[in-house]
Formats: sequence, structure tokens, C-alpha cells
Amino acid sequence: MKSDKIIFILRIAVAVILIQTLRFKFTAHPDSVYIFETVGLEPYGRIGIGILELIAGILLLIPKTVWIGSLLTLSLIGGAILMHLTQLGINVNNDGGLLFYTAVITFLLSVVILYYYRKDIPVIGQKLSF
Repeated sequence: MKSDKIIFILRIAVAVILIQTLRFKFTAHPDSVYIFETVGLEPYGRIGIGILELIAGILLLIPKTVWIGSLLTLSLIGGAILMHLTQLGINVNNDGGLLFYTAVITFLLSVVILYYYRKDIPVIGQKLSF
């Protein structure tokens, strides 16, 4: 039971991280525009990724769709980490690496959440339960 509460808190934390960044993407904050221009995805990538992050955040909060939300989060944040490592750098606009480290933490928390909900994944979930 204690682990259920911890995982619930992790789900909320990841959902909040995903959803709180949306104001920057959807309002075309200069930092967000800079990031997506640098990786060649402005403006459609910024808006599209924002929509997917909103969907992932919502899915993480619905018990039956947690595994989908965590997989989607891993995909999105994995892409963000890759962009930091290949095009943006860790320190973006003198943020001290805040965006990068937040992405890494979000990715790791999503791994924990997905591992906890692995049995819910259709077809392969039961095979992953050990």
C-alpha cells in the first residue's frame, strides 16, 4: 500500500512537470521559441509536442492509462534529452542546465512509473510481471 501512494505522488509530479511547461509552449515564450527554432521544429513542433505533453499528463492521472502516459512521456522526454545532447547543449540560454536536468528527472520517474504499471500493458504486460 505504501508503494501505491509513492507511485501516485510520482504520477502527479510527472504530470505537473509536463503540464506546467505548456504555458511556455502555447504562449510562444521566447525561450521556447528559441529552443524549437534551434532544433528546426518551430512553430509546429512546439505546438504539437505541447499537445502531446498535455495528453501524456492527463493519461498519467487516469489509472487505466498510466502505462500509456508513461510510455508517451518517455518518448517525448527522451527526444528532449537527445536534442539537448546533440543540438542544444545542457545549458540553454544560461539556465544552468535546469531544463536538461528536469528532463532527466522526468524521464527517470517515468521509467519507475512504467515499471510499476508494466502488468497493465496489453499483450506483453503479463509476461513482464515477475
